[in-house]
Parts: sequence; structure tokens; C-alpha cells
Amino acid sequence: MAFPVGFGWGAATAAYQVEGGWDADGRGPCVWDTFTHQGGERVFKNQTGDVACGSYTLWEEDLKCIKQLGLTHYRFSLSWSRLLPDGTTGFINQKGIDYYNKIIDDLLRNGVTPIVAIYHFDLPQALEDQGGWLSEAIVEVFDKYAQFCFRTFGDRVKQWITINEPNTLAVLAYDMGLFAPGVPHFGVGAYQAAHNLIKAHARSWHSYDSLFRKEQKGFVSLSLFFCWLEPADPNSVLDQEATKRAINFQLDFFAKPIFIDGDYPELVKTQIASMSKKQGYPSSRLPEFTEEEKKMIKGTADFFAVQYYTTRLVRHQENKDGELHFLQDVEIEFFPNPSWKNVGWIYVVPWGIRKLLKYIKDTYNNPVIYITENGFPQCDPPSLDDTQRWEYFRQTFQELFKAIHVDEVNLQVYCVWSLLDNFEWNNGYSRRFGLFHVDFEDPARPRVPYRSAKEFAKVIRNNGLEGPL
Repeated sequence: MAFPVGFGWGAATAAYQVEGGWDADGRGPCVWDTFTHQGGERVFKNQTGDVACGSYTLWEEDLKCIKQLGLTHYRFSLSWSRLLPDGTTGFINQKGIDYYNKIIDDLLRNGVTPIVAIYHFDLPQALEDQGGWLSEAIVEVFDKYAQFCFRTFGDRVKQWITINEPNTLAVLAYDMGLFAPGVPHFGVGAYQAAHNLIKAHARSWHSYDSLFRKEQKGFVSLSLFFCWLEPADPNSVLDQEATKRAINFQLDFFAKPIFIDGDYPELVKTQIASMSKKQGYPSSRLPEFTEEEKKMIKGTADFFAVQYYTTRLVRHQENKDGELHFLQDVEIEFFPNPSWKNVGWIYVVPWGIRKLLKYIKDTYNNPVIYITENGFPQCDPPSLDDTQRWEYFRQTFQELFKAIHVDEVNLQVYCVWSLLDNFEWNNGYSRRFGLFHVDFEDPARPRVPYRSAKEFAKVIRNNGLEGPL
């Protein structure tokens, strides 16, 4: 079961989730510092990322893990407020630059390709205080930050993610208020934030294209989260239509403007306009792109980066009461098949990833695809012999093999989430996704490989699973 020659095998982390050093060496506060320090049980046991895996001081230990696995790629994110403490280039923190220079240089010295995410949920608090992603001013500020990153690291970094999971961020942070900054704006926040996230991404892609691409010769995209979705009743027209709506709202909402034509899916626009009218709004709650903005947004990705964990079933559910909520706009309920095994919200549905890849190929003109996150957790306390998790990965690799060789999907890179057990947002340290176990009770934060790490290392060595499909 060999994968194509040159296939990229990686693992991923994100700055706030692993670095710690929350106030070390001039780093400014980010929204997750504020959110977790406020307490209120919004995070499991009021845990924080203040120390996390300690990667800010233990990078050498992370590098040992990367070398032990034999990774070809490592996807990590830059802490915006470690580099620019108030979010702007008015003050640049050299110690932050030094830290990421060391990571990049060490990776390249060891034959590992860095994939660098410019922003992964950790907005500088100073920018949130000015409206964050709900303010259009963020578009230019993000573009300047991205240009700073391209200028500072782009001589060595050739694969960039501008924004990690903007679709997750828009809904969980700015609509439901479950993620930092933690203030809900039901029915309006997701759309306002998404509008600015799309424009910020597009602006920064154009900056790379016009100012840096010729010399640096890199590639720029953004990472989109997606659960594959299937109708709860395959014979129900209502459930089929609900599933199409859900895919439009979750994935195509961002992908269609960026990869196809610069604008939201028609189904999304008509659905939100219709709901808004029922609720007495004078116009749609979804902002509109100008013709000039559509031209600016269209075609602003050099590859399709997607993050898949699981699958859900979808049933039509009419919003009879006109409730104001992102999910009520879609008029669906979604849920797992009770026969699927799970840990937390992740159900083991490996075939979903193949269907997702085929959908991207067919809908978005057969792009180069990177899977920039995919993983399965253990609960705390975890077992080093993580057989259930390895089975998730083994079945996933079988589906990826079929996607490449049967469906002819142009998948080029796969990254496990995550290299290390880490701070899993609202779940704190209670969900462990790492290939390496981290002891969060030990100040030294020792890293110990799980069985899945050893098995993944074999897959990388063989460039695929051993034996027949």
C-alpha cells in the first residue's frame, strides 16, 4: 500500500496549545490568555495554556520527537502576540523572531519542511479590544502582520497557512461565544467575522503574490475544518437538501469565494436572507461583498488545506420560531450514528475522509490537497498502548490510499493532530491527541511516545501501510 513518491507525512501543533511562556520575553497577551484567566469553568477545570507543553523553552525536545517519527513536514503556528505584542508592527519583539527562526532553521537542517500557520485562534488582546474579527479594520492589520511574517521567514518557509479554521473560529468564537473572546453574538457574529476573515486572507494572499512570490517561490492557502455530512435518511428529500445546505454553510461558505468566484454560495445567501426577513430584519444578516471585493477574493489559494476528524448525520429541522442562531439559519440538526465508536465529539468514521476528498476534487477543480489536521483523542488518564487510536489512523490511511489511487485525488501532504498532547481549547488537558504523551504534572514536561507514534514512524519509513489493502 505505497503512497506516491514524495508524499508528505507530517504532524501539527499550534502556538497557544503547546508553547506556554505566556508572558515570557516580551510576549503580549492574546485572547486565550484573557479567556482562560477569567475562569468561570468555560475551560475544563479552569485550565490554561500558561505553561502547556513548555515548547517555548523545550523546542529541542519537540525536535527529538519530530526526528524520532521521521516526519517530512511539521506544521506549527506563529504566536501573533509573541512577535508583535500589540498586534501591530509598531513594536516588534526580536526574541519572538529568534524563537521561530530557530524552529525553522532546525527543521530545515534535519530535512523537515515547515508548514507555517500565521494565525491559529490566538488574536492579540490589544486587537480584540478594538473589535477583533468583528471590525473591518482587522483586514489591513492582518495583512500587515502577514507581510511581516513573509518578509521575516519567507526566505525559508515555502508553505503558508494564513488562517487556521476560520469557519470554526467565526461560529465558536464570534457567534456562540464558546471560544475566546467568549462573547456571543447569535445570528450575526459568525457572518461579520467570516466576512472579515475571508477579506483578510485574500488581502494577505495578494500581498504574497505581488511582493514576495517571485523571489520566495512559496505557496499560500488557509485551512478549513470540515466534518463529512450524510443525510440521516438517505431516502428523504428534506434530509438530502438539509445535508447540501449544511455542506454549503460549513465548507463552501469559505471555499467557494476563495476557490471559485469570490462570493458566498447562492443557497447560503437565499437561506440567510429568507430567515432575516422572517425575523423582521430590513436586510440580510449576511454582509455582501462588493464586485471589487469579489474580484479580489477569487482565486486566492495555491492549494486546498482541510482538517477532518469525523462525520455526522444530518436531519432537516425547520426553524419555526425564527430563533436567532447560526445553526437555526441552516435549519438542521446533526448527530452521530449510535453504532459509531467515539471519544468525546470524535466518532470513528474513516470513510468520511475519502468522501470529503472526493467532494473537494469534484467541486473545486481537482486542486492539490493538504490534510493539515486529522486525529483521534484519548481521555485522561491515557494509555501508552493506544490501540483504539492506532486503529483509527490505520483505517484512515487505507481510505487515503483509496482516495489517491482509486478516486485520483491530488492529495500531497497529511498531518496528524497532534505531535504532542496539548491544551485542547475548552477541553483543557482532558483530551489527549498527541503522538507523544506529555506529563503535565511534571515541570520538565517529559515527552514519551505512544504506540501510535511508533506505528506512524513505520508508515513514514515505508511510505504507506505494510501489506495489502
